[in-house]
Amino acid sequence: MGNALIYLTLIAYFGATGLWVGFFLAQRENLCRGGAWLLGTGLFFHTVELIYRTWAAGYLPVATFGQALLVSAWALVAAFLILYWLFPIKVLGALTAPLAALMVSGTLILPQGQGAVSPLLQSLWLTFHIILALLGNAALTLAFLGGIFYLVQERQLKAKKFGFFYRRLPSLEQLDALNYWCLTIGFPLLTGGIISGSLYAQHVMGSFWRWDPKEILTVFAWLIYAVLLHERLAVGWRGRRAALLAICGFVVLVFAFVGANLWFSGYHSFASFLKQP
Repeated sequence: MGNALIYLTLIAYFGATGLWVGFFLAQRENLCRGGAWLLGTGLFFHTVELIYRTWAAGYLPVATFGQALLVSAWALVAAFLILYWLFPIKVLGALTAPLAALMVSGTLILPQGQGAVSPLLQSLWLTFHIILALLGNAALTLAFLGGIFYLVQERQLKAKKFGFFYRRLPSLEQLDALNYWCLTIGFPLLTGGIISGSLYAQHVMGSFWRWDPKEILTVFAWLIYAVLLHERLAVGWRGRRAALLAICGFVVLVFAFVGANLWFSGYHSFASFLKQP
């Protein structure tokens, strides 16, 4: 099958990017609907490609950075389309579609890696752990993108510049609600990912916690989101503080995903997933 499905996915995602950006500029509903359909079409090709790779390899393909980007992009698009259906903040597609397209492009650009795959990856329970974690990350990524829009819109209002961005971005109330819904969906998924990963580590390595760099960074991000959720529910935090904490939590998650996997040694690093021949 080669990379045909990936190229079809890319064509759909880049096409959706053009339509969503066009919607952001022109505010025409047909562009928005077309962008959503193209993203859905790309997600179909994306899903078939992941099923094929998983069946061919015998494990969820996350052994290299490029493979992990492919699965993460799938989770991001799936989370966005679900959110778009339930809570339609349309302009979010203008950031989600290009981000997904760039992540899939990274799959083609980055080295594929060679060598035998670590037995740690060949487990259905680990697949469950990875899917939970990536879906949680995807929902929290949408909270981050919404947080960026919130800060931009708030700045427009404070400066009393009711121009280009003000007319195209949702109200602060809608963006704050987006932050809340993404948090209430993403935080439990991330929590489930952490717990399932700890249980798997206990099963295969005899310890729930091994001070791995990714474990430390992910728990740090989890604490940021836990504080944000607690303060929203108990104290009533809203607006700018919630947006800033959502952005801070996402930055830590990105560092955990990229830094801990590429720059630090540990059993979560991509180097540990492939045994060189």
